[in-house]
Amino acid sequence: MRATLEIHNLAKSFGGLKAFRGVSLLIREGEILGLIGPNGAGKTTLVNCITGLTKPNEGEILFEGRPITRLRPHQICRLGIGRTFQVPRPFTYMTVGENVKVCARGRVDSKWLLSLTDLWDKRDRLAKTLTFQERRLLELSRALAVEPKLLILDESVAGLNPAETTHMMKVLRRVREEVKVTILWIEHVMKAIMENADQIAVLHQGSLIAHGPPREIANDPKVIEAYLGEEYRFAGAQGC
Repeated sequence: MRATLEIHNLAKSFGGLKAFRGVSLLIREGEILGLIGPNGAGKTTLVNCITGLTKPNEGEILFEGRPITRLRPHQICRLGIGRTFQVPRPFTYMTVGENVKVCARGRVDSKWLLSLTDLWDKRDRLAKTLTFQERRLLELSRALAVEPKLLILDESVAGLNPAETTHMMKVLRRVREEVKVTILWIEHVMKAIMENADQIAVLHQGSLIAHGPPREIANDPKVIEAYLGEEYRFAGAQGC
């Protein structure tokens, strides 16, 4: 499979504080790459560099072989990179359907998209009336409306209860199967990421300390010590 996204020796600092350094990643077409690590490890800053909200100090980012490191966010979006945010950001006084249309890169089939994310029956409701789970689904819908080739998810199941998490995982599997999109997924809910990712990369204190299949990551001593904890060694691996 060809590479959708390549990151080469990326570094970002804010004054004297290093968010991350020397990060290199490759995401292949059609795969789900999970990005995990403690709070403050640099995960969201890395995503912000990919999407153009933040510019790295060093390194290069290639999307389908094209350099995008110095492009502006709207240029990167037009190339086919969509993202969600940790905190959903809908236009609260627009309806669900209007939120999707205003984010669409072209003529999007709203019925198909909102059916995919289980929001078609709520298409005429104002976004401000949605539950938190529904706002998460709307955030996903808005990201899909740009017709992405690469979909970046920033903690899509954070704050959801177990039943809502299970539902979101079903929706994401449906998205992968029907949209055929490559996914970079930041997540702290290990059950979700371990059961759905093809590969997992681990950031810790600004450095990439591991990259591999979920079962391998779940039993990596460096990852257990830095993030997962000893109790996860076998319990986590059994679900992989």
